[in-house]
Amino acid sequence: MDEPGHFAQGALVAVLTAEPVGRPLDYRAPEGGCFAGALVEVPLGPRRVLGVVWGTGKGDYDLTKLRTIIRVLDAAPLSGAMRAFLVRMGEYTLTPLSVMLRLATRAPGLGDPPGMRKLFRAGEAVPERMTDARARVLRVLGEHGGAGFALAELAALAGVGASVIKGLVASGAVIEAESPRDAPFARLDPALPGLVLAEDQAAAAAKLRAALRSGGYGTTLLQGVTGSGKTEVYLEAVAECLAAGRQALVLLPEIALTGAFLARVEARFAARPGEWHSGQTQAERRRLWRMAGAGGVQLVVGARSALFLPFRDLGLIVVDEEHDQSYKQEEGALYNARDMAVLRASLCDAQVVLASATPSLETWVNAEAGKYARIALASRFGVAELPEMRAIDLRAEAQEAGRWISPTLVGEVQARLDAGEQAMLFLNRRGYAPVTVCRACGHQIGCKHCDARLVEHRFLKRLMCHQCGETEPLPEACPACGAVGRLSAVGPGVERLAEEVAERFPAARLAVLSSDLFGSARALKAAIEGIAAGSADIIIGTQIVAKGHNFPLLTLVGVIDADLGLQGSDLRAAERTFQLMRQVAGRAGRAGRPGVALLQTHQPDHPVIRAILAGDEEEFWRAEAEGRRAAGVPPFGRMAGIILSGPDLAQVFDFGTELARRAAPLKRIGAELYGPAAAPIARVRGRHRVRLLVKADRAAPLQAALAEWLGQLKLPGQLRLSVDIDPQSFL
Repeated sequence: MDEPGHFAQGALVAVLTAEPVGRPLDYRAPEGGCFAGALVEVPLGPRRVLGVVWGTGKGDYDLTKLRTIIRVLDAAPLSGAMRAFLVRMGEYTLTPLSVMLRLATRAPGLGDPPGMRKLFRAGEAVPERMTDARARVLRVLGEHGGAGFALAELAALAGVGASVIKGLVASGAVIEAESPRDAPFARLDPALPGLVLAEDQAAAAAKLRAALRSGGYGTTLLQGVTGSGKTEVYLEAVAECLAAGRQALVLLPEIALTGAFLARVEARFAARPGEWHSGQTQAERRRLWRMAGAGGVQLVVGARSALFLPFRDLGLIVVDEEHDQSYKQEEGALYNARDMAVLRASLCDAQVVLASATPSLETWVNAEAGKYARIALASRFGVAELPEMRAIDLRAEAQEAGRWISPTLVGEVQARLDAGEQAMLFLNRRGYAPVTVCRACGHQIGCKHCDARLVEHRFLKRLMCHQCGETEPLPEACPACGAVGRLSAVGPGVERLAEEVAERFPAARLAVLSSDLFGSARALKAAIEGIAAGSADIIIGTQIVAKGHNFPLLTLVGVIDADLGLQGSDLRAAERTFQLMRQVAGRAGRAGRPGVALLQTHQPDHPVIRAILAGDEEEFWRAEAEGRRAAGVPPFGRMAGIILSGPDLAQVFDFGTELARRAAPLKRIGAELYGPAAAPIARVRGRHRVRLLVKADRAAPLQAALAEWLGQLKLPGQLRLSVDIDPQSFL
């Protein structure tokens, strides 16, 4: 029998909180009753905590001692589909339901009463004296159909000072009124025409629109070369979704992408969508959370955590650059937002568009098997052409000691500078140098809290641990032997590359794009917008430059070390290197000027390098898929990583060994267990780390077996255990 939608006053209800109590708790419904999914405030011990009405109470507690819900919050309830999503995702990732609820209620002040702000709207009076400035204000108000504006916003749109608006208020031509701060977002107009699409783009957009009109669930891989217009195509799907009265969500892998993307959305729909990412203020996050549930925002653009917003009627999820590693959450609840987007859409009859020039192997295999629909865009939009790709064989180049840019690449960069064009140098390594070594005793400076070397960040005059974030000043003497002046930086990072570029091209304007060099997301976005406008001649960057940016003047991309990602034993090393190289090369030649991508490599005959240069992506995916299939690893097998950590190494290993002895539940499903073994980075933030790896057939009931296996032992107080289903990192 279905759960009742409404619980009358005094009814027994189950309330789930974000507190680690293990399960929903029983309470009495408050005066006036409550609905399933309602956000409520409940007593828990001496505290008041946020909770959600989860269903009918179990009644397995002394009913005379039951407490009553304090109040129902003034917020839209979590829908049944949203609650089902949290349950299903928790079961898949083996994450406690309380933690899942925490993900879904990560907005500040949800229990606070709505705040107020002053808004200015058109009044009925006509000012006695009309000036050009006053006319512009009234024109802006008239064009926006009665929408209210903050003072600064209205002044900026009309190009006037605040005193002009206040004069109109005094005359009655403009009304100043208090309005709730958590107000609906401006309405987007899906009927406005988009850009004129090429024939293949128009056909792709028609297929996506037809899928939206079907009203059911489906997932489509939108695969197109860099610059092929994937964004304009899926914006047509967004328009179809909005026209049907449903909400849409676009996930982006990097916050720095949002500025340019929001401008494109505003140009397409005449209003800005809602934003959800770490760069937003607390007030902005609270407003968006509330409006998602109330239907007061049509389109949200955000990072992976936007997937947990309580949309009233979600009809479309777009995962842009779906292959990107940043969609995998590596701390707390471990999940892949791409996969969870598909799960959420399946529960609310929504469509999913997975967009990428270089899709993940998992997505490619699902499309090949017919599980996902597939739309391909083979050519660039407009006059833009794909860049020419060549290798620079470093075995044949005579490079100076301490130099990282080959003579061939130096000549190509100079040619672009002479032509008034931009060049980009890519090195996926932050800081100045990855290792600082003493030439007197050979000591390598490491982190005091982690088994990791400290990376020199010369611009910041600090050594930094990229595992825990610990920093310390650059030392003058070796901390091991005390020798002064003998410390030496080994290997290049982007800062060292910038130093070399400044020496070689003293007249060029440089821009270094690395996440650690910007104090805020807004500063990073501003830097990217400046580069797109031509503020730099040479761009030097880490993988942040490979993520969808459009630099019209950029015609040359030089990859300093194309071999870097091929090192190590990561099963996805070839896939990630292929994706990264193809993506960063795709930044060149996007605005009609021919582009060139040059890869510096010591292994020009490596299969991955050959595949990158040949551009035969389908052949690469087929070969990579066959290798994974033969090894029985994802996406043709299942894996789970178990990470144990604690301050006492012996205790961590002892617990891992005892787990290995009790592996009968895993053996019953035919799974293999490897470990325990020290993790490659065996100590982080002072905690020793031990890993176990479980490998099973694709059809094996892995989660149930893992739950039974791990449930046999109680975790000691100082130990932590996390389960990573489908691990992306093996560090």
